[in-house]
Amino acid sequence: MPLSDSLPTTGDSLIDAFGRQIEYVRLSATDRCDFRCTYCMAEEMTFLPRQEVLSLEELERVARIFIQLGVKKLRITGGEPLIRRGVDRLFTGLCNLPGLQELAVTTNGSQLVDRAQHLRDSGVTSINISLDTLDPAKFKAITRTGELNTVLAGIRTAVSVGFDRIRLNAVILQGQNDDEIIALTEYALSLGINIAFIEEMPLGQVNAAGKPLEFVSSDDIYSCLADHFKLQAEPPPEQAGPARYWRIAGSETRIGLISPHSNNFCSSCNRLRVTAEGRLLLCLGNEHSISLRDHLRDGESDEMLADRIRQALNQKPERHVFDQPDEPQILRFMNASGG
Repeated sequence: MPLSDSLPTTGDSLIDAFGRQIEYVRLSATDRCDFRCTYCMAEEMTFLPRQEVLSLEELERVARIFIQLGVKKLRITGGEPLIRRGVDRLFTGLCNLPGLQELAVTTNGSQLVDRAQHLRDSGVTSINISLDTLDPAKFKAITRTGELNTVLAGIRTAVSVGFDRIRLNAVILQGQNDDEIIALTEYALSLGINIAFIEEMPLGQVNAAGKPLEFVSSDDIYSCLADHFKLQAEPPPEQAGPARYWRIAGSETRIGLISPHSNNFCSSCNRLRVTAEGRLLLCLGNEHSISLRDHLRDGESDEMLADRIRQALNQKPERHVFDQPDEPQILRFMNASGG
């Protein structure tokens, strides 16, 4: 079915039942990944059949409807989005959508040596790159299949092509990489890019050697950073995600802390997720969702899909509650959630 022009570009706002305006949507291009990070996926995974995954044309159509509903920022996620066959066409199509202010990508960095320049040329303005350790052996242990040198080369390439913003994302795990907080920050500082430290999310059965991983709180990370750097509180950028930011004095490097456990950020939530199979996921920490794919493939018009999205916002919960941060509470792997 061709894209419809039936929905006018009115800038209508998406407002949920708690008065939060949705301006940011994360679209998962695939649930597949070339890494098997321990906090994200099981070592042996069964991925979605390809026919159940949204086509590139369906992804672009969903994106266009959201933008017509007032969304200003799109982030393409996965799995690893850059391994999706033909995904370059998606980036090219998205960057030409009227009303889109920011097109971002989250990646594990494995493909950036070859793909960074094309992403920039396609209109991608910012990029988040996962990097949990600078130690090759630890990197292999955490990712199971990744090569640190490949990712570091990809980061350098991304810096060289001139994205507006680059941020490293590090999930800090007690006993695995909590001794590298300063080293990772100094690495970001040396490249003049940003870094965010993320508390582990209790999603999916992703434990190491049968023992639940223990998250490191943002307060502990901040204390470690404040002992080594002079930090200045910063306001978040427009259409930002959940990070709280500090700038390292005398530099352009900002440090973000993302704290789903210790500093609940739900009151300012401005985002939705669309999973690879087309589920509109209303909250990362809950199962509230509707299937956009089913309605897309039933031949519904843009206006009908827009109405379904508006109606779905009534199901968006006020907040998530993670009572046991060291035990999975949503049996859904992060790769299936769209990052």
